[in-house]
Amino acid sequence: MSNHGKSTERFVSHLTRNTVALILAGGRGSRLKDMTNWRAKPAVPFGGKCRIIDFPLSNCINSGIRKIGILTQYKADSLIRHIMQGWGFLRGEFGEYVDLMPAQQRHSEHDWYLGTADAIYQNIDILRHRNPEFILVLAGDHIYKMDYGAMLADHVDNNADLTIGCLEVPLQDAREFGVMHVDDDRHVIDFIEKPENPPVMPGRTDTALASMGIYVFNADFLFEQLIKDADTPGSSRDFGKDIIPAVIDKYRVNAYPFLDLQGGQSYWRDVGTIDAYWKANMELIGIKPDMNLYDKTWPIWTYQEQTPPAKFVFDDDDRRGQAIDSMVSGGCIVSGAKVKHSLLFSKVRVNSYSLVEDSVILPEVNIGRHCRIKKAIVEKSCEVPEGTIIGENRADDERRFHVSPGGVVLVTPEMLGQRLHYVR
Repeated sequence: MSNHGKSTERFVSHLTRNTVALILAGGRGSRLKDMTNWRAKPAVPFGGKCRIIDFPLSNCINSGIRKIGILTQYKADSLIRHIMQGWGFLRGEFGEYVDLMPAQQRHSEHDWYLGTADAIYQNIDILRHRNPEFILVLAGDHIYKMDYGAMLADHVDNNADLTIGCLEVPLQDAREFGVMHVDDDRHVIDFIEKPENPPVMPGRTDTALASMGIYVFNADFLFEQLIKDADTPGSSRDFGKDIIPAVIDKYRVNAYPFLDLQGGQSYWRDVGTIDAYWKANMELIGIKPDMNLYDKTWPIWTYQEQTPPAKFVFDDDDRRGQAIDSMVSGGCIVSGAKVKHSLLFSKVRVNSYSLVEDSVILPEVNIGRHCRIKKAIVEKSCEVPEGTIIGENRADDERRFHVSPGGVVLVTPEMLGQRLHYVR
C-alpha cells in the first residue's frame, strides 16, 4: 500500500510485476579493511548466517519484485557462488529471475564499470530487451528491511520521473551523505554531495534528508539519461554526482522518506566500516533488536549449507560449555568454553577454558584452548592458537592485527600466519 492510502494492493502488485530491480554489488568496500581483500563488500557475512546482499534481495522478494539483476565486478567469486547456491529458486517460466550481470566490456574493450550509472548503461541493451516499466536501483551493501512496493506506489502517485529513497538524519551526520533539498511537497530542489552546510527538511531545524542510494526510475527516462550522460565529456558516470544533479531542474524528482508506521526513521545501517559492522552485528543480540531476524512476516532469505544443531558440552565448574546473551548458529561446538554477548556464525568451535566476549566470529573458526577474545571480529577459517589473548592490550593487538578507531580488533588468517589465499 502507498503511505498515502491512494493505492490498492492490486495496483502495487501491478507495479512490482513490471519492475526490474538492479543491485549494484561491484564495490570493494575498502573501509572494511582486510575483510574485503578476497571478497566484494556485498558478500561479507552478516547476522550469523546471511551475507549483506541477502537484505536487498530479500526486500525484493518480499516486495513482490522477482526480476532482479546483480551487477558484479570486484572479486565476485564468493558472491557469485552464494547467489547460484541460494537464489536459484525463482521460476523462469513465470518470468522470474536473479541474473548475474558482471562487467563484460560490452561497449568498450578497455572499460570495466566506471561508476554506478555506467554499470547500468553498459547493460542497457539487455534491459531494453526485457521491457520494464520501472527500474529500481539498489545498493548491495546496506542492512535494512523495506517494502519497495510502497515506494513504487508513491512514485506513480506523484507522477515522478525519479524517486529517491531518503533517510532522516541529524544535521551533524548529513555531511557524510548526498543530501536532498526539498520543498513542502517533497520535490527535490537541489542535491548536494557531502555538504558542509546541509539544507534542513521543511518544518525542521535539526534534520536533513539523506540519500539511501535507492532510486525508482521510469525505465525510458532512465535509458534517456544514461545515454545523455555517456555522451557528456568529463562525467564520472555516477548517479549522485552526475545523473541526479542533471535532471533536478527539468524533471519531476521526488524524495521518499523511509519511515516506520509511527512516522519515525526506519532501521537502516551502512556497515561499511569495521566499527559499524561490529556494532550492527552486536545490535542483533539485544532482547528487542531494531533489526528482527525472527520476523516471519518479512524473512531474510539466504543460503546456508546443512549443518547439525549447535552443541554445548561439559559441565564441570571450570569447564562448562555455555553461551550467554549470544546468537549461535548451526554446526557450532562450544566445548567447555564460555561465550558471552557474542555472535557465532556456522561451524565455529570454541575449545575448553576459553572465553569469547563481545565478539563476532565468522564461519569455520577454530578457537584453541585457554584463549581470551574480547571485542573482536575473527574472520572466516581462522585457526586461533591455544593461549591467544585478543582485546586486552591495544598495543599488543596493533602489532599483530588491525585495530579500528573504536577499538574493535580484526583478526584474519593471514594475520595469524595462515595462508588461505595464494597469489603468484
